[in-house]
Amino acid sequence: MKPPSRILLVKASSMGDIIHSLPLVSAIHNYWPEAELRWLILPVLRFLVEEHPGVSGTVLFPRESFRGPAGWLRSIVWLRTLSDWKPHLAIDLQGLMRSALFARFSGAATIIGLGDAREGARLFYQQNASVRSGVHAVNRYLDVLNILEIPRPQETEFLLPKGRFPIGFDATTPYLVLHPFSRGAGKSLHHDLIRAFARGVGSRRLILVGRGSCVGGLPSNVEDWTNATDLAELLAIIRGARFSVSSDSGPMHLSAAVNPSGTLSIHLWSDPLKVGPHGGVSWVWKNGRISTVSALDDSWRAPGRPPSENEMEELGLWVALQGNKAG
Repeated sequence: MKPPSRILLVKASSMGDIIHSLPLVSAIHNYWPEAELRWLILPVLRFLVEEHPGVSGTVLFPRESFRGPAGWLRSIVWLRTLSDWKPHLAIDLQGLMRSALFARFSGAATIIGLGDAREGARLFYQQNASVRSGVHAVNRYLDVLNILEIPRPQETEFLLPKGRFPIGFDATTPYLVLHPFSRGAGKSLHHDLIRAFARGVGSRRLILVGRGSCVGGLPSNVEDWTNATDLAELLAIIRGARFSVSSDSGPMHLSAAVNPSGTLSIHLWSDPLKVGPHGGVSWVWKNGRISTVSALDDSWRAPGRPPSENEMEELGLWVALQGNKAG
Protein backbone atom coordinates (compact mmCIF):
# COMPACT_ATOMS: atom_id res chain seq x y z
CA MET A 1 0.00 0.00 0.00
CA LYS A 2 1.16 3.53 -0.77
CA PRO A 3 2.07 5.26 2.51
CA PRO A 4 -0.78 7.60 3.49
CA SER A 5 0.16 11.02 4.87
CA ARG A 6 -2.96 11.33 7.07
CA ILE A 7 -4.62 8.48 8.98
CA LEU A 8 -7.75 8.57 11.15
CA LEU A 9 -8.00 5.78 13.73
CA VAL A 10 -11.55 5.28 15.00
CA LYS A 11 -11.53 3.65 18.43
CA ALA A 12 -13.47 5.78 20.88
CA SER A 13 -13.68 3.33 23.80
CA SER A 14 -13.36 1.39 26.05
CA MET A 15 -10.20 1.64 28.20
CA GLY A 16 -9.13 -1.93 27.58
CA ASP A 17 -9.77 -1.66 23.85
CA ILE A 18 -7.78 1.56 23.66
CA ILE A 19 -4.82 -0.17 25.30
CA HIS A 20 -5.18 -3.14 22.96
CA SER A 21 -4.95 -0.77 19.98
CA LEU A 22 -1.61 0.74 21.01
CA PRO A 23 0.61 -1.98 19.45
CA LEU A 24 -1.08 -1.41 16.07
CA VAL A 25 -0.40 2.33 16.29
CA SER A 26 3.24 1.67 17.18
CA ALA A 27 3.63 -0.69 14.23
CA ILE A 28 2.14 1.88 11.84
CA HIS A 29 4.34 4.66 13.24
CA ASN A 30 7.51 2.56 13.07
CA TYR A 31 6.84 1.67 9.43
CA TRP A 32 5.41 5.02 8.30
CA PRO A 33 7.07 7.54 10.66
CA GLU A 34 6.06 10.52 8.52
CA ALA A 35 2.35 9.70 8.57
CA GLU A 36 0.12 11.94 10.69
CA LEU A 37 -2.26 9.78 12.71
CA ARG A 38 -5.19 11.22 14.64
CA TRP A 39 -7.21 9.14 17.06
CA LEU A 40 -10.98 9.53 17.43
CA ILE A 41 -11.55 8.92 21.14
CA LEU A 42 -13.72 9.80 24.11
CA PRO A 43 -12.42 12.85 26.01
CA VAL A 44 -12.10 10.89 29.27
CA LEU A 45 -9.63 8.48 27.62
CA ARG A 46 -7.50 10.93 25.62
CA PHE A 47 -4.82 10.90 28.34
CA LEU A 48 -3.91 7.33 27.39
CA VAL A 49 -2.88 8.16 23.81
CA GLU A 50 -1.82 11.80 23.57
CA GLU A 51 1.82 11.18 24.52
CA HIS A 52 2.22 8.26 22.13
CA PRO A 53 4.89 9.10 19.49
CA GLY A 54 2.64 7.71 16.76
CA VAL A 55 -0.35 9.90 17.64
CA SER A 56 -0.23 13.37 16.11
CA GLY A 57 -3.52 14.48 17.65
CA THR A 58 -6.93 13.45 18.87
CA VAL A 59 -10.44 13.92 17.54
CA LEU A 60 -12.66 14.04 20.60
CA PHE A 61 -16.02 12.29 20.44
CA PRO A 62 -18.21 14.13 23.01
CA ARG A 63 -20.73 11.34 23.39
CA GLU A 64 -22.41 12.79 26.48
CA SER A 65 -23.20 16.08 24.73
CA PHE A 66 -25.26 14.23 22.13
CA ARG A 67 -27.84 13.07 24.66
CA GLY A 68 -31.19 14.77 25.14
CA PRO A 69 -33.65 16.43 22.73
CA ALA A 70 -31.05 18.74 21.15
CA GLY A 71 -28.35 16.11 21.01
CA TRP A 72 -28.99 15.18 17.39
CA LEU A 73 -28.44 18.79 16.31
CA ARG A 74 -25.10 18.92 18.10
CA SER A 75 -24.13 15.58 16.56
CA ILE A 76 -24.77 16.90 13.05
CA VAL A 77 -22.51 19.91 13.68
CA TRP A 78 -19.80 17.62 15.08
CA LEU A 79 -20.03 15.22 12.12
CA ARG A 80 -19.36 18.09 9.75
CA THR A 81 -16.10 18.85 11.54
CA LEU A 82 -14.83 15.32 10.83
CA SER A 83 -14.29 16.10 7.17
CA ASP A 84 -12.25 19.28 7.78
CA TRP A 85 -8.97 17.38 8.09
CA LYS A 86 -9.65 14.97 5.19
CA PRO A 87 -7.55 11.89 6.07
CA HIS A 88 -6.37 9.66 3.25
CA LEU A 89 -7.02 6.49 5.27
CA ALA A 90 -9.48 5.69 8.04
CA ILE A 91 -9.15 2.56 10.19
CA ASP A 92 -12.26 1.58 12.13
CA LEU A 93 -11.38 -0.68 15.06
CA GLN A 94 -14.68 -0.09 16.89
CA GLY A 95 -16.59 -2.15 14.34
CA LEU A 96 -20.05 -0.65 14.85
CA MET A 97 -22.43 1.20 12.52
CA ARG A 98 -21.74 4.49 14.32
CA SER A 99 -17.95 4.19 14.07
CA ALA A 100 -18.17 3.18 10.40
CA LEU A 101 -20.25 6.29 9.75
CA PHE A 102 -17.59 8.38 11.48
CA ALA A 103 -15.00 6.92 9.12
CA ARG A 104 -17.23 7.65 6.13
CA PHE A 105 -18.01 11.21 7.20
CA SER A 106 -14.28 11.89 7.59
CA GLY A 107 -14.01 11.85 3.82
CA ALA A 108 -11.23 9.27 3.79
CA ALA A 109 -10.62 7.78 0.36
CA THR A 110 -9.98 4.35 1.88
CA ILE A 111 -11.73 2.86 4.90
CA ILE A 112 -10.44 -0.34 6.50
CA GLY A 113 -12.38 -2.26 9.13
CA LEU A 114 -12.44 -5.61 10.86
CA GLY A 115 -14.00 -8.59 9.18
CA ASP A 116 -16.15 -9.35 12.23
CA ALA A 117 -17.60 -5.82 12.52
CA ARG A 118 -21.25 -5.68 13.55
CA GLU A 119 -24.45 -3.76 12.77
CA GLY A 120 -23.71 -3.65 9.04
CA ALA A 121 -20.54 -1.60 9.52
CA ARG A 122 -18.72 -3.62 6.87
CA LEU A 123 -20.92 -2.04 4.19
CA PHE A 124 -18.92 1.17 4.64
CA TYR A 125 -15.47 -0.40 4.31
CA GLN A 126 -13.40 -0.69 1.14
CA GLN A 127 -11.37 -3.46 2.74
CA ASN A 128 -12.08 -5.86 5.60
CA ALA A 129 -9.23 -7.27 7.64
CA SER A 130 -9.62 -11.00 8.14
CA VAL A 131 -9.57 -11.59 11.88
CA ARG A 132 -9.03 -14.92 13.58
CA SER A 133 -11.69 -16.16 15.97
CA GLY A 134 -10.71 -16.99 19.53
CA VAL A 135 -7.52 -14.92 19.55
CA HIS A 136 -6.64 -12.06 21.85
CA ALA A 137 -7.98 -8.59 21.01
CA VAL A 138 -4.44 -7.26 20.48
CA ASN A 139 -3.83 -9.83 17.75
CA ARG A 140 -7.22 -9.08 16.14
CA TYR A 141 -6.24 -5.44 15.73
CA LEU A 142 -2.77 -6.33 14.50
CA ASP A 143 -4.40 -8.31 11.67
CA VAL A 144 -5.09 -4.92 10.05
CA LEU A 145 -1.35 -4.81 9.24
CA ASN A 146 -1.91 -7.51 6.60
CA ILE A 147 -3.99 -5.08 4.54
CA LEU A 148 -1.57 -2.21 5.15
CA GLU A 149 1.31 -4.47 4.02
CA ILE A 150 3.21 -3.65 7.19
CA PRO A 151 5.29 -6.42 8.83
CA ARG A 152 3.93 -7.73 12.08
CA PRO A 153 6.11 -6.62 15.03
CA GLN A 154 8.07 -9.29 16.85
CA GLU A 155 7.20 -7.64 20.18
CA THR A 156 4.11 -5.64 21.06
CA GLU A 157 4.58 -2.13 22.42
CA PHE A 158 2.24 -0.58 24.98
CA LEU A 159 3.52 3.00 25.18
CA LEU A 160 1.60 4.71 27.97
CA PRO A 161 2.22 7.94 29.90
CA LYS A 162 3.80 7.84 33.36
CA GLY A 163 0.81 9.28 35.17
CA ARG A 164 0.99 11.24 38.41
CA PHE A 165 0.46 10.20 42.01
CA PRO A 166 -2.49 11.78 43.80
CA ILE A 167 -1.81 14.38 46.45
CA GLY A 168 -1.22 12.69 49.79
CA PHE A 169 -0.25 9.30 48.35
CA ASP A 170 2.94 7.78 49.79
CA ALA A 171 4.80 6.39 46.78
CA THR A 172 7.96 5.54 48.73
CA THR A 173 6.59 2.68 50.87
CA PRO A 174 6.11 -0.61 48.94
CA TYR A 175 2.53 -1.63 48.29
CA LEU A 176 0.20 -4.06 46.56
CA VAL A 177 -2.88 -3.05 44.55
CA LEU A 178 -6.36 -4.57 44.36
CA HIS A 179 -8.82 -3.38 41.72
CA PRO A 180 -12.01 -5.41 42.32
CA PHE A 181 -14.49 -3.54 40.11
CA SER A 182 -15.62 -3.90 36.52
CA ARG A 183 -18.30 -2.36 34.31
CA GLY A 184 -18.92 -5.79 32.77
CA ALA A 185 -21.85 -7.71 34.22
CA GLY A 186 -20.82 -10.30 36.78
CA LYS A 187 -17.11 -9.47 36.74
CA SER A 188 -16.73 -7.47 39.98
CA LEU A 189 -15.71 -9.00 43.30
CA HIS A 190 -18.22 -8.61 46.11
CA HIS A 191 -17.19 -7.03 49.40
CA ASP A 192 -16.66 -10.26 51.34
CA LEU A 193 -14.09 -11.37 48.76
CA ILE A 194 -12.30 -8.02 48.97
CA ARG A 195 -12.04 -8.29 52.76
CA ALA A 196 -10.85 -11.90 52.46
CA PHE A 197 -8.08 -10.88 50.08
CA ALA A 198 -7.04 -8.11 52.46
CA ARG A 199 -6.77 -10.64 55.27
CA GLY A 200 -4.63 -12.85 53.07
CA VAL A 201 -1.98 -10.23 52.40
CA GLY A 202 -1.51 -9.91 56.17
CA SER A 203 0.26 -6.78 57.35
CA ARG A 204 1.44 -5.78 53.88
CA ARG A 205 0.29 -2.43 52.57
CA LEU A 206 -2.68 -2.85 50.21
CA ILE A 207 -4.11 -0.07 48.03
CA LEU A 208 -7.76 -0.45 46.99
CA VAL A 209 -8.53 1.41 43.75
CA GLY A 210 -11.23 1.77 41.13
CA ARG A 211 -14.78 3.00 40.73
CA GLY A 212 -17.38 1.16 42.78
CA SER A 213 -19.35 0.98 45.99
CA CYS A 214 -17.51 1.71 49.22
CA VAL A 215 -16.27 -1.35 51.10
CA GLY A 216 -16.69 -1.36 54.88
CA GLY A 217 -14.85 -3.38 57.51
CA LEU A 218 -11.43 -3.20 55.87
CA PRO A 219 -8.39 -4.07 58.00
CA SER A 220 -5.87 -1.41 58.94
CA ASN A 221 -3.34 -2.44 56.28
CA VAL A 222 -5.74 -1.30 53.51
CA GLU A 223 -5.71 2.24 52.11
CA ASP A 224 -9.00 2.89 50.34
CA TRP A 225 -8.52 5.08 47.26
CA THR A 226 -11.74 3.98 45.52
CA ASN A 227 -13.56 6.77 43.69
CA ALA A 228 -10.69 9.11 44.61
CA THR A 229 -8.36 9.06 41.59
CA ASP A 230 -8.48 10.22 38.00
CA LEU A 231 -7.01 8.13 35.19
CA ALA A 232 -3.53 9.65 35.43
CA GLU A 233 -3.41 9.01 39.18
CA LEU A 234 -4.71 5.46 38.81
CA LEU A 235 -2.02 4.71 36.24
CA ALA A 236 0.74 6.03 38.49
CA ILE A 237 -0.46 3.93 41.44
CA ILE A 238 -0.65 0.80 39.31
CA ARG A 239 2.74 1.47 37.70
CA GLY A 240 4.39 1.84 41.12
CA ALA A 241 2.92 -1.31 42.68
CA ARG A 242 4.95 -4.39 43.59
CA PHE A 243 2.03 -6.48 42.36
CA SER A 244 -1.53 -5.77 41.17
CA VAL A 245 -4.64 -7.96 41.21
CA SER A 246 -7.67 -6.93 39.21
CA SER A 247 -10.99 -8.11 37.93
CA ASP A 248 -11.34 -8.42 34.16
CA SER A 249 -11.41 -4.67 33.45
CA GLY A 250 -9.68 -1.73 31.80
CA PRO A 251 -7.37 -1.10 34.79
CA MET A 252 -6.27 -4.74 34.59
CA HIS A 253 -5.05 -4.09 31.05
CA LEU A 254 -3.31 -0.93 32.26
CA SER A 255 -1.43 -3.03 34.80
CA ALA A 256 -0.57 -5.74 32.28
CA ALA A 257 0.83 -3.10 29.94
CA VAL A 258 3.09 -1.32 32.45
CA ASN A 259 3.96 -4.20 34.82
CA PRO A 260 3.20 -7.49 33.03
CA SER A 261 4.96 -9.88 35.42
CA GLY A 262 3.36 -8.12 38.39
CA THR A 263 -0.26 -8.48 37.24
CA LEU A 264 -2.90 -11.10 37.97
CA SER A 265 -6.35 -11.00 36.37
CA ILE A 266 -9.33 -12.68 38.04
CA HIS A 267 -11.78 -14.11 35.50
CA LEU A 268 -15.19 -15.15 36.77
CA TRP A 269 -16.70 -16.11 33.41
CA SER A 270 -14.79 -14.34 30.61
CA ASP A 271 -12.24 -16.04 28.34
CA PRO A 272 -8.70 -15.05 29.41
CA LEU A 273 -7.26 -16.16 26.07
CA LYS A 274 -9.35 -13.48 24.33
CA VAL A 275 -9.67 -10.67 26.90
CA GLY A 276 -7.13 -11.45 29.61
CA PRO A 277 -3.65 -9.93 29.99
CA HIS A 278 -1.73 -9.99 26.72
CA GLY A 279 1.76 -10.44 28.10
CA GLY A 280 2.84 -14.04 28.46
CA VAL A 281 4.42 -13.39 31.87
CA SER A 282 1.22 -12.01 33.40
CA TRP A 283 -0.98 -14.19 35.61
CA VAL A 284 -4.58 -15.40 35.46
CA TRP A 285 -6.90 -16.84 38.13
CA LYS A 286 -9.96 -18.82 37.04
CA ASN A 287 -11.90 -21.67 38.64
CA GLY A 288 -9.39 -22.03 41.46
CA ARG A 289 -6.34 -22.23 39.20
CA ILE A 290 -3.46 -19.81 38.71
CA SER A 291 -1.30 -19.78 35.58
CA THR A 292 0.91 -17.52 33.56
CA VAL A 293 -0.68 -16.40 30.30
CA SER A 294 1.97 -18.29 28.30
CA ALA A 295 0.79 -21.59 29.83
CA LEU A 296 -2.95 -21.14 29.18
CA ASP A 297 -4.72 -23.70 27.00
CA ASP A 298 -8.30 -24.18 25.78
CA SER A 299 -9.39 -25.58 29.15
CA TRP A 300 -9.27 -22.00 30.45
CA ARG A 301 -12.06 -20.99 28.07
CA ALA A 302 -14.61 -23.03 30.07
CA PRO A 303 -17.31 -21.24 32.12
CA GLY A 304 -16.00 -19.88 35.38
CA ARG A 305 -17.22 -19.09 38.88
CA PRO A 306 -16.45 -16.56 41.59
CA PRO A 307 -13.71 -17.50 44.05
CA SER A 308 -14.65 -18.50 47.56
CA GLU A 309 -13.56 -16.43 50.54
CA ASN A 310 -10.96 -19.07 51.40
CA GLU A 311 -9.60 -18.94 47.85
CA MET A 312 -9.39 -15.16 47.98
CA GLU A 313 -7.54 -15.29 51.30
CA GLU A 314 -5.09 -17.82 49.84
CA LEU A 315 -4.73 -15.64 46.76
CA GLY A 316 -3.88 -12.69 48.99
CA LEU A 317 -1.09 -14.70 50.61
CA TRP A 318 0.19 -15.80 47.20
CA VAL A 319 0.23 -12.21 45.95
CA ALA A 320 2.04 -11.02 49.06
CA LEU A 321 4.77 -13.59 48.38
CA GLN A 322 5.00 -12.47 44.75
CA GLY A 323 5.30 -8.88 45.94
CA ASN A 324 8.18 -9.85 48.19
CA LYS A 325 9.97 -11.41 45.21
CA ALA A 326 9.47 -8.22 43.20
CA GLY A 327 11.10 -6.24 45.99
